[in-house]
Amino acid sequence: MKHLHTKTYGERDDTPLEHAVDEHWDEGKDLLKHLPKKEGHGDTFFPELKDAIFCGHLVTDLDSIAGAIGAANLYGGVPARASEINTETEFALEHWGLPLPPPVEDLLKEKPDRSVCLVDFQQQSQLNKAIPMGNIVGVIDHHALQSNTIVTEKPIFVDIRPWGCMSSIIAHNYATMGVFLPKNIAGLLLSAILSDTLNLRSPTTTAWDERIVSMLVQYVGVEDVNELAAKQFRAKSHALSLMTPYALVNGDMKQFKFTNDAVGKTYTVAYSVVETTDAAASLARTHEILPELRAVKANAPADAPIDAVFLAVVDIVNLDSTLLVCGRIEGSLAVAAYGGKLEDDGSVLQMPGLVSRKKDFVPALTKAVREGWTPPEDVVSDHEQRDLKRSRSMADVAQGDVVVDYSEEPSGKLVRRDSANYTAADGAKAGQGA
Repeated sequence: MKHLHTKTYGERDDTPLEHAVDEHWDEGKDLLKHLPKKEGHGDTFFPELKDAIFCGHLVTDLDSIAGAIGAANLYGGVPARASEINTETEFALEHWGLPLPPPVEDLLKEKPDRSVCLVDFQQQSQLNKAIPMGNIVGVIDHHALQSNTIVTEKPIFVDIRPWGCMSSIIAHNYATMGVFLPKNIAGLLLSAILSDTLNLRSPTTTAWDERIVSMLVQYVGVEDVNELAAKQFRAKSHALSLMTPYALVNGDMKQFKFTNDAVGKTYTVAYSVVETTDAAASLARTHEILPELRAVKANAPADAPIDAVFLAVVDIVNLDSTLLVCGRIEGSLAVAAYGGKLEDDGSVLQMPGLVSRKKDFVPALTKAVREGWTPPEDVVSDHEQRDLKRSRSMADVAQGDVVVDYSEEPSGKLVRRDSANYTAADGAKAGQGA
């Protein structure tokens, strides 16, 4: 078990990740016995999933891609992606030698009535608009069922478990169903679990996640699981330093609805998360990020307004978070949900020990709204009088169109074009029509 003794970060005690793998080594070995040793051994019988498209949520992450690939192979379907991938997912696909799944739009264009199984989500706000609700035949997920859950006319296949990662569910199904698991897919599932559970340190982590990680480490033959995790997070953190403020805000944003039954109102909150090993670098860009957060509210469609928007910078080394607060409504809701005191002119709230959007951030908001929080009347009145579209000041909202800039990277990156200072040269540089 070389991975338990390699000093990846210099002289230190075993990390929680290494300890978990060691602690559950025998349990992982028992699970491993159920995995067929050769391709073609074992079979599944879920006709409703046969030849289905397996697709994750918008703002695609590693778990949704790994789960789509793993589930498609397990149940006999085709993996797809709902949107572009992040750098951590790109690293993992390359590391394990797997191709990027095609966009779900392309697959549905070829066959519009094709069945779809959702992986890693079941919220309508996270569903790619190309997927008709009537095409959905299954859900494999590990998130709570909330007010915006999909609605189906017929019963569907559902596998939802309170585990730390959806890829743990997929890997477990390979073992319990006795289906051959290709080692490159096993490696991708392992990477997804490390990502979603922050190296098994997130409060969402369960004993089953730890057992599955131990099984996959043995099955794939990873010599140093700590090094694998470090490479993944370095890939993600390095990319964050190169991302534009627009990309940081919109790169991992999900929308949630919270209902205050006492007043009969439902509030929509957009919540972004930035997970990094260098939290200070991201927080140093707060002045750039806040205007982009306000732009999310200001640019929301009239028929689907956003009442509040947050971005949490999660320090995956120290397991703490800092919440960026872009307005007075956000400040009121943040304090009601998480406690503490706003800092830096009301734009920052420290959240010690909170790191998970699923288990820490969203449930606290649900509780605050359910127990009576409503936007402060004076703030709402002020916004209405000044027509600020629920933002503090239009001067503090990022302005201009979002375009693809090819000047620094061949693949391009999303930037916001300042219409006041935009020139013809800028247009050529950014790639007109992109």
